[in-house]
Amino acid sequence: MHTVLASLDEPPTLAAVGIGVHGPAGQVDVFSLPDHWQLHLYGYEADLTVDGTAHAIRPGRVSLVPPGAETRYRYRGHSRHLYVHLRLSRTGTAHRIPVIQDAGPELDALTVQLRQALGAWPKTPARAAAEVWAALWRVAQLTPATEPNAQAAVHPAVACAVALIEARLGEPLTVPEIATAAGVSHNHLTRLFRAATGETVVGYIRTRRMERARHFLQATTLSVPAVAASVGIPDLQAFNKACRRALGASPRGIRAAARSMVVPLRPEQ
Repeated sequence: MHTVLASLDEPPTLAAVGIGVHGPAGQVDVFSLPDHWQLHLYGYEADLTVDGTAHAIRPGRVSLVPPGAETRYRYRGHSRHLYVHLRLSRTGTAHRIPVIQDAGPELDALTVQLRQALGAWPKTPARAAAEVWAALWRVAQLTPATEPNAQAAVHPAVACAVALIEARLGEPLTVPEIATAAGVSHNHLTRLFRAATGETVVGYIRTRRMERARHFLQATTLSVPAVAASVGIPDLQAFNKACRRALGASPRGIRAAARSMVVPLRPEQ
């Protein structure tokens, strides 16, 4: 077994979080967890076999083993690792994840998350589960998906551009400054962005601003000028036109329509 399919759409249910100590009682452990996934972060060298497939354990590697898989460890001395035993939802999008892989530059962040989960467990299981959930997403994104129907990995320049746009939707943005921050030329970013998203950079910014504006108008009591400013279109006339063009109504019309859909709670008799 080289990879596993795991759904991360819902937070995991934890059964145990701890530091495993192996080696002193014997150099080989063979076991399985019929109902739980195993997440391990290693700081030693050893050999791991999962359902007959051999893997090398090295410091800085992380493994994710599915329920029911026969797991064989061959240790080379005193061995300590962070571990989590958990259940994952069986519904939602399945992510193909290597059974074991290098954490690379994410090692420090993963270590912090799992140690915070350890510190929270079992007194505050919800906090521990949140830390493990974040760690699982980090593990899932260490290696680009390789299944036939998986989308191609996003180019780092596009990922950088999207992160910058999300962080600065309320500020003036130009394609040249986004390209500079992403470390590519204006034209190269334009080509990469269209290939990855199907949109131009300017079109993506416009779409995200309008999505955020819709949310603020429907879900908050912020004034229309405040909403306009928060999405980087402080000119009210321009904001009104943008809403009509993208959302099909004026800002006040969008807010009124949302309020008309709210059913007030009846007071208890």
